[in-house]
Amino acid sequence: MSACFLPARILLPPEGTDLSSWACIAVDQFTSQPDYWQKAEALAAGQPSTLHIVLPEAYLGTDREAERLASVRRTMEDYRLHLLSRQVDGYVYVERTQADGSVRQGLVGAVDLESYSYEPGALPAVRPSEKTVVERIPPRLAVRRGASLETPHVMMLADDAQRTLIEPIGAQKERLPKLYEGELMLGGGHIAGWAVEDPALLKQISAALAALSDPAAFSRRYPGAAGDAPMVLAVGDGNHSLATAKAFWEELKPSLTPDQREKHPARFCLAELCNVYSEAIRIEAIHRVLFGLDTQELAAAFSAWLTRQGGRLDAEGEQGFTLAGQGRELPLRFTGAPAPLAVGTAERFLDGLLHEDPSLRLDYIHGEQAARSMAGPGTKNAALLLPALDKGDIFRGVVLGGVLPRKAFSMGHAEEKRYYIECRSLVS
Repeated sequence: MSACFLPARILLPPEGTDLSSWACIAVDQFTSQPDYWQKAEALAAGQPSTLHIVLPEAYLGTDREAERLASVRRTMEDYRLHLLSRQVDGYVYVERTQADGSVRQGLVGAVDLESYSYEPGALPAVRPSEKTVVERIPPRLAVRRGASLETPHVMMLADDAQRTLIEPIGAQKERLPKLYEGELMLGGGHIAGWAVEDPALLKQISAALAALSDPAAFSRRYPGAAGDAPMVLAVGDGNHSLATAKAFWEELKPSLTPDQREKHPARFCLAELCNVYSEAIRIEAIHRVLFGLDTQELAAAFSAWLTRQGGRLDAEGEQGFTLAGQGRELPLRFTGAPAPLAVGTAERFLDGLLHEDPSLRLDYIHGEQAARSMAGPGTKNAALLLPALDKGDIFRGVVLGGVLPRKAFSMGHAEEKRYYIECRSLVS
């Protein structure tokens, strides 16, 4: 099996660049909180910043979108030619200190998009952990087309219970060249990165990945999938960004010769790889906020829908979530649900509700308090607060049952998402 995660030529701004203005949070965060992006814009104003080379999803569908996209492309080319003066040929080992003091270790490298697919039923080495909504790809594809740089917020997960891949690199960080260290904007915490270019360490990483992709070991871990092609990595965050890179690669590939296909920059996508078993990896629920119905109306709609599905509300039921809004909270438990996880039941219910009433609007929110605040007194909104998913079930669920429901989980709170720091040229 060919390697699915590889060293890359990684580009960085000059040494001493202020991370609090350079590093911007993932564009799919704070989509219903424009004040966050206004503060970020103020911090980045007049400074080199990855915020100037990404398109926050809060701007999609607004009158700023076209102007912003044109500016992003111009700035990418300017940064590629004149700003990104440092180069790493290998990986970047990253330590992110989170709000609770835990340190999340990661390894930034390149996903081979030939080893990844989001097609239902496909069994590549790299798989999405949740359903890919293809309708969400086109606006992202508009950014990817014509882009001369990429900077990733994609986070991959390795099924590495023995801690053979990333942790041994961290144990040797004192002898690695430090690339950056500093505070991230707007409460993002502390981050540091080191260059991993030593041939011996690159070989060590390659050997660990090869062991994780061993078919016999995979069959022992997951007897129910014995004989299937091994799953090596799962997409933990940034699922649709990776899917967009794949869609662009498939769009471009027919125009390339076989030799060009082997090494074209668009075949790869920069990402950070983490170990799902790390104590610093916290799997958080992604909550839903429905705009246009209050809590009591949503509870009545859910009860009627559940009955039609053959289920019923039941205080001792095996699934549950909480509805919150207008200063009240309504815990619901139920039995006979049509999906194996509460998040799947919620998704099916809300999908049907939105289909029946297009005037309603749904958003996916990280953090219970943020979700509650959007459904406070005086609003006609309802927050649907979901239980957390056990992270030990992520790989098992994908391997044995296919992708998890859309937006089934989040790796940490919104402020703990990946910030854009490293870049890679998409120009061959």
